[in-house]
Amino acid sequence: TKLINTTVEFDSIMNENLAVAQSFRDQFVPQIAYTYTYDRKIDRNNAINWQFTVQEAGNLCWAIWELAGSKGEKQLFNTPFSQFIKGTTQLVFNCRLGGNHWFYTRAAVGAAHAYGNSSQVPYSEQFYVGGANSVRAFTVRSIGPGSYRADETNVQGYFDQTGTFKFEMNVEYRFPIYGPLHGALFVDAGNVWLLKDDEQRPGGTLRASSFLKDLALGTGMGLRFDIGMLVVRGDLGIGIHAPYSTGYGGYYNMESFKKSLAFHLAIGYPF
Repeated sequence: TKLINTTVEFDSIMNENLAVAQSFRDQFVPQIAYTYTYDRKIDRNNAINWQFTVQEAGNLCWAIWELAGSKGEKQLFNTPFSQFIKGTTQLVFNCRLGGNHWFYTRAAVGAAHAYGNSSQVPYSEQFYVGGANSVRAFTVRSIGPGSYRADETNVQGYFDQTGTFKFEMNVEYRFPIYGPLHGALFVDAGNVWLLKDDEQRPGGTLRASSFLKDLALGTGMGLRFDIGMLVVRGDLGIGIHAPYSTGYGGYYNMESFKKSLAFHLAIGYPF
């Protein structure tokens, strides 16, 4: 990763948040990854899919440099290399309720940790939520980490909306309408958190005591045009609970119904 050029606004954000700046620094990311997929059709009405991925970066380079006697920050072609470990897993279960009516559930967890030659996980390897395949009541990178909320006056604030731990859960009911046109009703929950404290992002650290309160929750409905080889999908998400302070009390704390809506147009099913 290499920043060829930056803007004044971008530089101001980096100057305010050292952790984010470190994740954007010029660096090599030499990776090795292993993915395991278990896909089983239990019977004609039930199926399960489990995916697990573990990846590491920089450990082999670090070991070689260490054996060669290199001390301090180690570099590859005069550029530091990243060192971290990251794991993600996702479980999807679906069952037929009758006819072409289906019930899908999904749970996903991910964690990443930088050490050794790096103080932060590269920005491209951090987690984010929101969008067409996540918590659909919120746009991409609009929530998290934890209860932290970026300054609304800063249009570049989404740079802060990533984390090193992610949890998502989705429930979706899919049903036929007419021909290739199908409908869906869904409920989504999730967020990202930091595994290291960051003073510039208060409330962003993963805490057991605030975990449930930090989960963004939304519901909604969608239409799918499914012709087999291609699925065009439109989902309208409706926010129920925002993890950050909105100035409204109670679990339903959305500022207004209009502001709680998010529409996503996508290709393919979300999971």
